[in-house]
Amino acid sequence: MRTVLPALACTLALSGPALAAQAYPITLSNCGHTLTFAAAPARVVSIGQASTEILLSLGLAPRIVGTALWFGPLPPPIEDAAKGIPRLADNAPSFESVVGKAPELVTAQYTYNIGPSGDVATFEQFQGLGIPAYVSPSDCDGKAVTSTSNGDGARQVPFDMALIDREVTELARIFNVPAQGQAVLDAQHQRLAQAVARAQAGTQQASVAFWFSSARLEGDAWVAGNSGVPGYIARTLGLRNVIDSADEWPNVSWEQLAKQDPDYLVITRMDRRRYPADDVEKKLAFLRSDPVASQLKAVRNQHVIVVDAQSLNPSLRVTAALEAVAQGVGTP
Repeated sequence: MRTVLPALACTLALSGPALAAQAYPITLSNCGHTLTFAAAPARVVSIGQASTEILLSLGLAPRIVGTALWFGPLPPPIEDAAKGIPRLADNAPSFESVVGKAPELVTAQYTYNIGPSGDVATFEQFQGLGIPAYVSPSDCDGKAVTSTSNGDGARQVPFDMALIDREVTELARIFNVPAQGQAVLDAQHQRLAQAVARAQAGTQQASVAFWFSSARLEGDAWVAGNSGVPGYIARTLGLRNVIDSADEWPNVSWEQLAKQDPDYLVITRMDRRRYPADDVEKKLAFLRSDPVASQLKAVRNQHVIVVDAQSLNPSLRVTAALEAVAQGVGTP
């Protein structure tokens, strides 16, 4: 019997009263900072595709005056809503370009964009201009960059979808759109429950690795540790992630992966071209031609599963990745 997500039951508690309309001012705690809103923001800049997709799903496209940090196309339900919204940068935007949009709120997917060493700005820089900055709870609650982790950080508390539910709930409160927030949560909970119900016990002994990208195609791979989104997917489906690390995306050599020899290999597709391995076709060609990678059991048995990169980041897309992996390992 597969263990069904403990988070699924508890996140249902976020529905109802938690999303009821509230009088302003609204105050909430976010990533170590206290944010207060006297009214719903009329203008918002979102840095990070996951943040942008939540805002669009809440019906807030008219208030989005700029976006940045993209991995790929938007899913069809919200694709049309995004047309005409300015894209400030494909990767990290400049502080000046964000401030130039006169936002009343800036949202960010990652603390490395807005955080103590943010490549866009620190929280205090925005605060000094009277602009609140909201960072996805999934990138700071139970997670931090430590002396032993890489720049993506390490999780002290494993990811689960309660963090995404919290983000939807809080943004719905900030913008006073409780009905839209409830609809987003209901849809996510239904899809998640269906995906878990379809999972079969036959995958419990199978092993898996998740390859996101690489700084050099022939070099070490950024593969998923146990505590991020891929670890959550593996646990939910009863799979064993062969990379036992609390780091979000540790660098691992192909020789080390060969020693672990996973039954399945999940790789990402994305529009981003920051690194050669961002291109899924180059990933696949490498797997076929590299003398080490080509001998992996997953490659020889054609057990390579392709998912959208954004679905392996903390986002509303996680359920889509869970569904794709479940199907790829033979779940009907």
